[in-house]
Amino acid sequence: MATAPSATLTALIDALRALPGVGPRSAQRMAYHLLQHDHEGAGRIARSIDAALGAVRHCRLCHSFTEDEICETCASPERDRSQLCVVESPADQAAIEQTHSYHGRYFVLLGRLSPLDGIGPNDLQLAQLIDRATDGEVTEVVLATSFTNEGEATAHYIGTLLKARAADKGRELKVSRLARGVPVGAELEYVDLGTIAQALVDRR
Repeated sequence: MATAPSATLTALIDALRALPGVGPRSAQRMAYHLLQHDHEGAGRIARSIDAALGAVRHCRLCHSFTEDEICETCASPERDRSQLCVVESPADQAAIEQTHSYHGRYFVLLGRLSPLDGIGPNDLQLAQLIDRATDGEVTEVVLATSFTNEGEATAHYIGTLLKARAADKGRELKVSRLARGVPVGAELEYVDLGTIAQALVDRR
């Protein structure tokens, strides 16, 4: 008869399953490894998580992660105030920052429209986004939501709202969408047909 893990060990395994992409077996391997081989690493993880939960919050302007009321990106005088990039999550913002190709500011939705999950416009702080995007300082909004059905619907909805509000205020506002295409370095024969089709549509 197999011996069941202790209640404390089971709780650790269940906690590790909160991580994205981690199933029961992976969580169990992680827990056993930390407890058997890396007590120091386990303690460092626990302390770091506890410290982050106590110190990290959302920026008042863009909703990204920060330890201050306003994040470094929003506070930086070197960022282009005329550009506002709309992303779904702080992770998406970090990915764009790593390209070093965008120098404007951000608005993090902290989600995307998903009626089936009960996520509507009010849950994404869209009123704050619209006010910020049409304040007269922003001249272009880049919609960088994901290319899932929900992400596309979110981009379309936001784009429509932005254009209508800008027109009401008599302001010029360019609303652009992150382009889709063939990944750099990819061989065409291995790229899915939907990506190839979209690359042809977005050709330049």
